[in-house]
Amino acid sequence: MNKIKHLILTAVFALLAVSFCFAQSIILKQSNESGIYDKGEKAKVTLLVSEVDGDSIQVKIDKNFSNKAEWKWIATPAKELVLLDEKFDEPASIVISVKAGGEVVSTGLVADIKDYTPGTKRPADFDRYWKRQKKELRALPLEIKSVQAETQADGFECSDVELNCVGPKPARGYFAKPENAAPGSLPIVLNLHAAGVKGHWCLARAETALKYAQMGKGALSFDLNAHGMLNGQPQEYYDQLEEGELKNYREIGAENREENYFRGMYLRLLRTLDFLCSQPEWDGKRILVIGESQGGGQALAAAGLDHRVSAAVAIVPAMCDFGRTLNGEKGGWPNPFALSKSKEKMLETYPYFDDAHILKGSKATLVVEIGLVDYTCPPPGIYAALNQAKGEKVMLVTPYRGHQLEQKKFQQQWEKTIYQPRIDFISDYLK
Repeated sequence: MNKIKHLILTAVFALLAVSFCFAQSIILKQSNESGIYDKGEKAKVTLLVSEVDGDSIQVKIDKNFSNKAEWKWIATPAKELVLLDEKFDEPASIVISVKAGGEVVSTGLVADIKDYTPGTKRPADFDRYWKRQKKELRALPLEIKSVQAETQADGFECSDVELNCVGPKPARGYFAKPENAAPGSLPIVLNLHAAGVKGHWCLARAETALKYAQMGKGALSFDLNAHGMLNGQPQEYYDQLEEGELKNYREIGAENREENYFRGMYLRLLRTLDFLCSQPEWDGKRILVIGESQGGGQALAAAGLDHRVSAAVAIVPAMCDFGRTLNGEKGGWPNPFALSKSKEKMLETYPYFDDAHILKGSKATLVVEIGLVDYTCPPPGIYAALNQAKGEKVMLVTPYRGHQLEQKKFQQQWEKTIYQPRIDFISDYLK
């Protein structure tokens, strides 16, 4: 692991050395180009515009993801213009956006990240609630249905697997492992999926399970779809689910913790971990959970709900600090407190499924990518959740990233300073 820590630190220092050139005509530059400021540290952001048609541009400065900021017209500056020059004595986040010459560019910053706290209180019976859920789950004898997957690789086995679960749906995905591996010799990799139902990013695939099974000296790899839906079906099957049974699934059970959709989602991933841990080839030490967006939120939930999880890689994770909405900010996806439902009932429901409470006391190593201009999974909620964990945390922060890498000018930089260190971590962890 020391090698990977060094690689990640190298990537971070490389990021600090880069100016924010968002386009040929617009340059936004921060005094601390990591975008991360200590409490009381001055944050200064300047703008330089050139080769832009017209004598005016638009600027928006949004504080704490309130969505209250409006675009304002200013004269096109002839020289470098200071847009922000401020110290922050409490946790704060700023997104600065500029429209000029048909382009929109943004940079983000955060201050005093260590003091971010959840927007809701952790329920007094939180631990008892999840202890009961897991007890009911494990009281159900495990039933496994498995058929050989169509996609295979030499030296490996891959199966389409269904595991019964106490939730409304079974856990379904693809399970791959090396043939003839020795008992106690392999780590576990659980891959989880982003939000949606019918998109390619939502579907478990044998190829993904095999990819992780082939890493290092081999792994027990499971690619789990989030919804317990059948794998490998015609596209029409997933289209119908998205328009029917799973339409707006994130709103199901918003006012009832026993019916909340994320309860079933989390129980399915716990069921899958129990299945993987029952494999004789598991080395008894390493469990790596990986996911992006909704999958990243699930990965953090796994690290908090199951003490066996030793590491999680969460990319722009969702499900972090739903309660920020109650304080005039935007909560982590799916931002449930923005729904037109009873806030009182939701306060009795959503804290049980919020990573800002689930992660409390987790000792897993957490590798987390954070986009400082991400309005889908805002960074304040992610920091509030991560601050509850007790294990090692590696934060790969991108001031220019939204929920996706919308600003393509940074593709190569992102690949070198964020993507590659993440892949190096995974590869090293599975050696």
